Amino acid sequence: MLPFGLGLPEIVVILVIALIIFGPKKLPELGKNLGKGLKGLKTGLEEATEEFKAEVKSTSKETDK
Repeated sequence: MLPFGLGLPEIVVILVIALIIFGPKKLPELGKNLGKGLKGLKTGLEEATEEFKAEVKSTSKETDK
């Protein structure tokens, strides 16, 4: 079972519909852009998490004084 309750048959249907809509030449470009977008999102979340941790750490040091 894949995420969102999707199985292999559902994934195949989605891929066939995407192939029909976008065509075989456009799919690799769409996949590449989706991958870049997800990588950017992950990077942004990691940066935000680090900022949050640093802020919490600095705030706890100030309250300890």
